[in-house]
Amino acid sequence: MPLFTHAPRSLCFLRLSAIGDVCHAVAAIQAVQRHWPQTQITWVVGKVEAQLLAGLDGVELVVFDKKAGLVGMRHVWRQLKGRRFDALVHMQIALRASLLTVGIGARYRVGFHRHRAKEGQWLFTNKRIPDTQSCHVLDSFFAFTQYLGVPVTPPQWQLPLSEDDHAFAKVQLGDKPTVVISPAASKDERNWLPERYAQFADYAVGKGYQVVLCGSPAAREKTLAARIIAAANAPLVNLVGQTSLKQLAAVLARADAVLAPDSGPAHMATTQGTPVLGLYGHSNPKRTGPYNNLADVVSVYETFAEQQHGKPVEQLAWSTRVKGDHVMAAIDTQQVIDAFENMMAKQYH
Repeated sequence: MPLFTHAPRSLCFLRLSAIGDVCHAVAAIQAVQRHWPQTQITWVVGKVEAQLLAGLDGVELVVFDKKAGLVGMRHVWRQLKGRRFDALVHMQIALRASLLTVGIGARYRVGFHRHRAKEGQWLFTNKRIPDTQSCHVLDSFFAFTQYLGVPVTPPQWQLPLSEDDHAFAKVQLGDKPTVVISPAASKDERNWLPERYAQFADYAVGKGYQVVLCGSPAAREKTLAARIIAAANAPLVNLVGQTSLKQLAAVLARADAVLAPDSGPAHMATTQGTPVLGLYGHSNPKRTGPYNNLADVVSVYETFAEQQHGKPVEQLAWSTRVKGDHVMAAIDTQQVIDAFENMMAKQYH
């Protein structure tokens, strides 16, 4: 039986980070809005992620600054003081997120099944979703909304991008066929090799595409971009550190394709309907790959997971990761070129 047989008055979702997971959560929350348009939706979200979500239609955002620690928690609690939601949907396993829920009033506090609820999340919930089978994170988020009483539908996204965001993207990309490379994952060991990004960029330019590099203003991402540009023979457009999150989403929307490792921009591109070629070695692409292009992923995860853990992937825990600076080097350039050609061929047939 679903938790609600009719539309609840108010729901509070808690998913703080990261960008990719927040993109998955958008699809789930907007599915709730389509099914229960009168339900008031509040979302407690991280400070950086809120930059992408500001203006999300029909959603009250309450921003949590994790760097502020307890002070940040108290700020959230003050904003929600005296309110009691029909349900708090706790979509984050981290202990810090669970502690944040203590000061949020709700009749039901819905968390992951105990089989997946790490860091003691089950201690902070009074309802748990039955799902233990879904592989992709997005599907696990839809398991929450299904438990609430919302039918599962194909994911849809409407991110709040403005005319100015799209105008920015048009100025930067023009009307040329474009491949965007978002080369940096959250940790450097999860990046592909700079010289191989450059080889792929040279191939793409040879096929008539302009190649655009994108990423955050972090020093390590700027350094990576500089190394790719230095190794490439063809001229590349460098937008690393030159966009807001919303401008980046608009750039990704305008591209013909995106190449990226396991990273936020890969999932942002998915929200915009842009084909994504994902490069995976450290995490299971069936769990965190670009949702609409899971069949196109280039992955060495399965090989290294079995080597490091001694079991086939199917027998490993849901969130098992692979370690090592050598892993992504096992993906060669020709593999990526072949996968790109196959992915693009499908787009035009």
